[in-house]
Amino acid sequence: MRSHRFSCPPSGLFTRLATVWFAFALGLTAAAGRGDDAGFVPLFDGKSLAGWEGKPEFWRVEDGVIVGETTAEKPTKGNTFLIWRAGQVDDFELELAYRITDKGNSGIQYRSKDLGDFVVGGYQGDFEGGTKYSGIMYEEKGRGILCLRGQRATIAADGTKTPGEPIGDTAKLQDVIKPGEWNAYRIVAKGPKLQHFINGQLMSETVDEQEGKRAVQGVLALQLHAGPPMKVEFKDIRLKRTRLADGGKKLVMVAGRASHGSGQHEFRAGCLLLEKCLAAACPQLVTEVYTGGWPTDPTAFDNADAVFFFADGGGGHPVLQSNRLAQIDALAKRGVGIACLHYAVEVPKEKGGPQFLDWMGGYFEPHWSVNPHWTLYQTELAQGHPITRGVKPFETNDEWYYHMRFKEQAEGGPTEGLTMILTAVPPDATRERPDGPHSNNPTVRANKGGREVLAWAYERPGGGRGFGCTGAHFHANWGNDDFRKLMLNALAWTAGLEVPGEGFTTSLTAEELAANLDPKGKK
Repeated sequence: MRSHRFSCPPSGLFTRLATVWFAFALGLTAAAGRGDDAGFVPLFDGKSLAGWEGKPEFWRVEDGVIVGETTAEKPTKGNTFLIWRAGQVDDFELELAYRITDKGNSGIQYRSKDLGDFVVGGYQGDFEGGTKYSGIMYEEKGRGILCLRGQRATIAADGTKTPGEPIGDTAKLQDVIKPGEWNAYRIVAKGPKLQHFINGQLMSETVDEQEGKRAVQGVLALQLHAGPPMKVEFKDIRLKRTRLADGGKKLVMVAGRASHGSGQHEFRAGCLLLEKCLAAACPQLVTEVYTGGWPTDPTAFDNADAVFFFADGGGGHPVLQSNRLAQIDALAKRGVGIACLHYAVEVPKEKGGPQFLDWMGGYFEPHWSVNPHWTLYQTELAQGHPITRGVKPFETNDEWYYHMRFKEQAEGGPTEGLTMILTAVPPDATRERPDGPHSNNPTVRANKGGREVLAWAYERPGGGRGFGCTGAHFHANWGNDDFRKLMLNALAWTAGLEVPGEGFTTSLTAEELAANLDPKGKK
């Protein structure tokens, strides 16, 4: 056997080899830190602070750049923030460029809490004009430094922190950053795993599993730090939402503008109440409520598993404007669930009707369906369907639309995947109103004493789920435990989650039921 003899290279050569190897290793990590351009959406128009809000004395747009600045004459007493108001962030990739003065300190807040008066607390991708903190994970108004530059850290459910394999030497990582120049910052948040990159190089990696402390969703904001005068600049801000990690599901809730008197068509209050109940009963479902109609957030639906509309319908339905019908149709075709409540189940027969049949299996068709007020009678629930788990027959007085138009098979038989969830027998008096696009027609009149469908579920042949329900004209009906459970079950089911055997059980106080009501009445 031939023996091998090794000799150490001269110390200078060893140093050069080590430097080359470190640079090579950084290059590999940097390559991993560069995002694919597909799916990124700009959050800054380069001209104004549209979609952003902060104290105007500190924030401005100049030469296509967001500028945050304090001076000796205009200091900030505490850290102040420019907050992205169009939506919140959950699982995502964010890219931007920053430039900061040598004495400045700043950061990018994400999944954070808006504490009022432009103060924000939560996860922060830190950076500065100095040489110590850029790239670290810091929790503003919280646990402080969670992970230093060059480190990987896992925070267990009980708060115990365990170091992982180091990323690299913090001084060498600092060499990647260009002082006083533009630097590229990238944040990747995927479930509990949070990564910060600067100029393509991974700087820190945190896995946060601490119960009661970690955040899965929250606001996005830019920081201007208290202290000596400083200036920070941002540009090229782009966001890409990604599907939730670890089997989580996301429900986007679109609440329409107020259209009736107080206590009626309370779209905003209803969605916020459902969000609160789902957070307590179904934490694996992340919800995002957009109020006032169609979201201004250009990424609103990008990682949704289901979309819920509680809004005015008919010709003014939110999906009928611009290219929105095609946008939601594309979501449905990729398997995103679609649910509609009350007036939102109605669209015109020619525009929207065919799509609603494909998305949900049924809808309110003018001159076919009707909209009387009445109290449920002889209520029946579909047995064996997940949506009805734990729900008992109930009676509420509401504007229960009925005689929906449902999808049918070519031979005229029942449609596969379509389940009539809630049915009841309307009073004959509801069929005696004059004919009109919503009030009555000969077919409805001829079915006196007949059972009608008030809520239904649909499993699409190509994947994805749909749900429609005609009640909830009156906000007070959310106080009915069984109606509320039916809707919570339905929303979770539409998003693709398993409904527990007794359904999602919640309780409400009178104060919770009255929260967020529109005080302005009819508009």
